[in-house]
Amino acid sequence: MAVLGVQLVVTLLTATLMHRLAPHCSFARWLLCNGSLFRYKHPSEEELRALAGRPRPRGRKERWANGLGDEKPLLVPRDAPFRLETCPLTTVDALEAYYCVLAPARETNIAVFWCLLTVAFSIKVFLTVTRLYFSAKDSGERSVCLTFAFVFLLLAMLVQVVREETLELGLEPGLASMIHNLEPLLKNQGWDWALPVAKLALRVGLAVVGSVLGAFLTFPGLRLAQTHRDALTMSEDRPVLQFLLHASFLSPLFILWVWTKPIARDFLRQAPSGEAPFSLLSDSGFDSLRLWVLVALCLLRLAVTRPHLQAYLCLAKSRVEQLRREAGRIEAREIQQRVVRVYCYVTVVSLQYLTPLILTLNCTLLLKTLGGYSWGLGPAPALSLALSPASATPVLPGEDEAQQTAAQIAGALGGLLTPLFLRGVLAYLIWWTAACQLLSSLLGLYFHQHLAGS
Repeated sequence: MAVLGVQLVVTLLTATLMHRLAPHCSFARWLLCNGSLFRYKHPSEEELRALAGRPRPRGRKERWANGLGDEKPLLVPRDAPFRLETCPLTTVDALEAYYCVLAPARETNIAVFWCLLTVAFSIKVFLTVTRLYFSAKDSGERSVCLTFAFVFLLLAMLVQVVREETLELGLEPGLASMIHNLEPLLKNQGWDWALPVAKLALRVGLAVVGSVLGAFLTFPGLRLAQTHRDALTMSEDRPVLQFLLHASFLSPLFILWVWTKPIARDFLRQAPSGEAPFSLLSDSGFDSLRLWVLVALCLLRLAVTRPHLQAYLCLAKSRVEQLRREAGRIEAREIQQRVVRVYCYVTVVSLQYLTPLILTLNCTLLLKTLGGYSWGLGPAPALSLALSPASATPVLPGEDEAQQTAAQIAGALGGLLTPLFLRGVLAYLIWWTAACQLLSSLLGLYFHQHLAGS
């Protein structure tokens, strides 16, 4: 039924498009006759030549043999009796390109594509903003980024050493699943020695990604601490808003908490009640609840965006008040620059505030879809480590060499990028993003509270 619905929608859209293009077509006139869509058949060149009474043109060799140049254009009488044939527009015509590009049997989830595209654009925004700090001359931002990148590299290595009984990111079963499916491929090629290298490369790659991501989130965290402190000052008479601001600032801490097994999963599974403990949620229910918590925290931070940005814009007022306390004279242009600089930089502050939020939200959606989770709190089937090897991809008869190679590559990627592996990688990215945000924002809060005024 879903395929029939897609066919009907595509057919209607195609008919509407062709109907609007009808006045601009010469030989293709689209009409709606008796409830059916018809199109005029384009006259062939042979039919036009027969109507004009001109013979078939000679080939290039014949023309050059007789010393002739280019052939004159074909002239047809205006009152020639043209005969146009109609043929109905069927569903096959509307869905021809669709079936050629993507067969219904192997449809992909378009939402995954949009989430991946959003994650890519988030990384691009991080690169663009970080490039501003590196392009500035005689500034300490570059040194701060490099220092935090080195510190986060060490912390990312330490995180991978923590056992799954404490921090259940799923890296160990995910990497085990990928190595299990990668081993037959390497053995078939005679590359048994590359298996330990692949394990080490995956570990080092995750550590490097964590270091780069930590460097990207350094200044957003420092800026968040400044806007959070100023927003609290501006909302002294609004206790509800202050509570939301505190909850938003501590939201990365809640993300770290839901992946700490002893104080999250184990507590909900064995809640003490008198003498006999009982389980509040199943494992699959807890996984779904964790996804809902991540989405709720992202929406909470999105809800307090305006107070943070307004707190940054109020820096212009504080700078003018600080200027009044100084003695001497100053140029009027410098006063304008101090105020306008705050207004022009608000776009960068908005990107620093919203980009980590968008990255976390889309990684959460990818974790739900690619990791095989569900939004419901009921039981879900568990994933197994022993998946089918990637080299066992069936090759259909009648396919050429290119199609067979493409099928083998697709099967290999499908065997390596298992749901268990994607669970571990995406959970690691979400947890690490929250950890970098929390660490940098706490350091920024200490800096603006105790060091900035001194």
